[in-house]
Amino acid sequence: MTEEEILNTLDNSNDGYYCSFFDLGHVYSFLIDTRLNVFRDDNDYWAIAVERLGYNPRAGAIVLDINYYGNCLTNLEFYNERPTGYYSIHPIDFDTFNDTIEGERLKSDAKFWLVRGQQVSLSHNKQDYLNAGIELKEYESNEIRAEEVGRLVVLQNRNLFRATENELYKSIPTDLKKVLVLDEWHHKDFQLQISPTMTDEHLRQTFEFNKNLTGLGGLTFERLAQSFRQQEILSNDWNKEIWENNRPSSYETWQLIAKVIVTNDQKQYKPTLEPNTHWTNWPDSGSM
Repeated sequence: MTEEEILNTLDNSNDGYYCSFFDLGHVYSFLIDTRLNVFRDDNDYWAIAVERLGYNPRAGAIVLDINYYGNCLTNLEFYNERPTGYYSIHPIDFDTFNDTIEGERLKSDAKFWLVRGQQVSLSHNKQDYLNAGIELKEYESNEIRAEEVGRLVVLQNRNLFRATENELYKSIPTDLKKVLVLDEWHHKDFQLQISPTMTDEHLRQTFEFNKNLTGLGGLTFERLAQSFRQQEILSNDWNKEIWENNRPSSYETWQLIAKVIVTNDQKQYKPTLEPNTHWTNWPDSGSM
């Protein structure tokens, strides 16, 4: 294995479907916690499992996603007959979570969550949150939101929300050994806009089909084609900027991790960039 091979795998982790580089600032999920696990063996096999814990209002749950990368992955989840690069776990018992959260807010009589079979207490005391560095948004008076509760509970019971060894090894061969674990690091989200190539002929066919179906409100083919091509230019410009500045191989975090994997020496991880994976650094997570 080489550092270049590892970085190339990370750079090209987005297949345009259900595999991509993990997204700490995901707009559908409020970030709560993270962990990064690195594995290798003596036969040039390597893997990375990144844990992202977040509150997803659409799913109505706090979800632990494990995102997998490597050259030996197995037993991946499938969706629409395509592999996905992640595995989702719900550490909190659904019934106790549902009984305590209403409209994304903590109910006034909520007392506990059942997390991996253990009861964890829920706080209604604002000072507990402030002491933990959690400033309540309070869109309504005395409101405590689900992600805020989750952030406090995780601080008090972090191990219950970490992936277990069995969960980490779901898609990693068990003979690989864990060589590095990071609870914080410097991260850049790396989301490329991937869309199918549309020829003028394809655009014309799409236009005619929808015109016959809906009339398109008087939209002409020329206006449709111009709008589509302008969007293509914007997407290409976005992708060029993101590729140049945010791809994993472009900054030291992943360069150092690749070096750790190749040398099998965690001492090679000597970062100079400040860690930024704490949820306070990702205010846009969960914003939609």
